[in-house]
Amino acid sequence: MLSFKITNILKVILVLVLALVERGSGNNNAYEPEEFLKREYSLTKPYQGLGSSSSSHWELSGNAMITPEHVRLTPDLQSRQGAVWSRIPCYIRDWELQVHFKIHGQGKKNLNGDGLAIWLTKERMQAGPVFGNRNLFTGLGIFVDTYPNEDKHHERVFPYISAMVGNGSLAYDHDQDGRNADLGGCTASVRNVDHDTFLLVRYMRNTLMIMVDVEGKQEWKECLEVPGVHLPQGYHFGASSVTGDLSDNHDLISFKLFELTVERSPEELENEEEVLIPSVDYRDVPVHVVDEGMSTLTLFFLFVFSVVGLVLLIVVALIIYQRWKDRSRKRFY
Repeated sequence: MLSFKITNILKVILVLVLALVERGSGNNNAYEPEEFLKREYSLTKPYQGLGSSSSSHWELSGNAMITPEHVRLTPDLQSRQGAVWSRIPCYIRDWELQVHFKIHGQGKKNLNGDGLAIWLTKERMQAGPVFGNRNLFTGLGIFVDTYPNEDKHHERVFPYISAMVGNGSLAYDHDQDGRNADLGGCTASVRNVDHDTFLLVRYMRNTLMIMVDVEGKQEWKECLEVPGVHLPQGYHFGASSVTGDLSDNHDLISFKLFELTVERSPEELENEEEVLIPSVDYRDVPVHVVDEGMSTLTLFFLFVFSVVGLVLLIVVALIIYQRWKDRSRKRFY
């Protein structure tokens, strides 16, 4: 009887030890508390919530297509662009996003492109030059850039993961690979690898953190952490990609959003202000708003107003001159 009790006690101790080891091992499952998974903002196999129906939670655009194993944003073909966007605006204050993706193709190193982007923006379903999405976006962009457009001798090693917060007037500069406005980032070997690749984006207490699991070790490694990031609520999640003269397959396998439970003191709640425009208190790289120049319509109106102003000035001058001339005649006679 005593030996039986001792055996049971040892079994309980063994189970507890295994549970603690699994929790502290840093694998991906440790980051997936099912009770916080927000399914309406998540996209997983068999992708039933994705389609053109108004009842669908997600919507495709461009050349993106659904397969049983992934959502292919772009195939390994030139001049393709595709995206997938959530229809439901997100009002979660603190969240964690896990993205399972795969980038692969026939091109050799530095002969492939261009990468993919993860979005949380005010705008949605607007194709453009920034990894298949519009420039001058409003919100957060996470870029997995696989091709260096800038001088090959700079210090960044590609593929490179970076983040940018846009306010609607800040442009992503392709010639600089976004270095004019990004918040920093890290090198991550994510292309043509045999193991799974993951990206984790956590937004909590106005701090943005990016972590990666790209070595097949089931371990998250920190890529970027930026405090003082202010993102409005009611924006849309999405993912997009684009190819040009160079190409790759850009596959989105899963997109899981978790709501984080964060306790706030009464003072924090009292001093908290509603965020209307995305902003960052601190940046590693100074931000320069790119002057897009005047539009043709603006130049036309500027020309018309200038001509009208010049004509009025001449008329006023003639009236003043005529009155001065009349007064001079009266004094003479």
